[in-house]
Amino acid sequence: MSLLQYVKDIIYKAKGFDNVRIPQAYDSFGILMPEASSSVQGIRPFPLPEDEHLFALLWNIHDGHLLSATILPTPYPFCYERSFLSGTRTQLHSHEYLEFFYVLEGEYHQKILETEYIFHPGEFCLIDKNCLHQEILDENECTIVFFGITNAMFTSISDNHTAPEDIASFLHMALLEQKALQQFLTFRPRETHVIQDMEDTLRSVLYELSRHDIATPIICSGLMTRVFQMLGSQYEFSLSKKQRQRMNVILFNQLTDFIKLHLNHISIQMLTQEFHFYEDYFNRLLKVQTGMTYIEYLQMLRLERAELLLTETNNTIEQIAEEVGYHNKGYFYRIFIERNNCTPAQYRKKRQERL
Repeated sequence: MSLLQYVKDIIYKAKGFDNVRIPQAYDSFGILMPEASSSVQGIRPFPLPEDEHLFALLWNIHDGHLLSATILPTPYPFCYERSFLSGTRTQLHSHEYLEFFYVLEGEYHQKILETEYIFHPGEFCLIDKNCLHQEILDENECTIVFFGITNAMFTSISDNHTAPEDIASFLHMALLEQKALQQFLTFRPRETHVIQDMEDTLRSVLYELSRHDIATPIICSGLMTRVFQMLGSQYEFSLSKKQRQRMNVILFNQLTDFIKLHLNHISIQMLTQEFHFYEDYFNRLLKVQTGMTYIEYLQMLRLERAELLLTETNNTIEQIAEEVGYHNKGYFYRIFIERNNCTPAQYRKKRQERL
């Protein structure tokens, strides 16, 4: 079942029941709050108890003027419905938590920090807790999943489930270090094939929230970590020049680690499959970070490894050449001499004499 159908099934699960009230926890949440005054700014609190850190609000706009919605977790299924006029705006507001929404179908309009944006299927937006925004509703059918994430959970995802140099940690810092700027980030998939993996993961999150048992917090934390890792490696997002430079350093370090791990059989195809970038992106990234092309950088890493093996092991030169990815002994000798002005055997002898 697609994520879109799964979301609609959850929303309309209670449609046939009479007198199903909104659960008390969500009664004052304001699933849809039309604008009462353009000069008023609302602040929405996190609707769940302190030991809860994630919820999902599911919206389906349909039939030109109707909103059907529900929230997970919930003690019982309910379907909130409200009609609206096309062009209706919700009250300008911010949250006491981070809002993270994903568009499943249709066009979704939001005004964020005085600028109007249109989001399309497959796109995300991550909004900091201090960011003023409002929804703009029209007659087009649209389905959106909103996740409410406490700052504690977002910090935990970064600090406890990823290394400091990982993407999720970077996204966390990109938001939290500039709270005064009321920052938000938008994400668009680089390629359409990544959408299915993302939607499978999001469906798993919704499933866990609907189960809502003792394991749910741990499982959801792991799933959301996976979501942010995919966002960092498979999606385009806007950053300041300084942040983009830092992001490129992180990607460069991950790229280098992957090449070193697979040095004797690495290929550009392996890199594109692992990091989901086009081939020319790697050359641009490496050129900026090292001044070298991919081929030049790979050769440098291989020769550096060969030099290390010549110094620290008793392996034959032929074995070392094979280990670092050179199966043509003559070619290995030629490029080694060009780099060191001596043969591998002479290099080993010189290093041994220094020890």
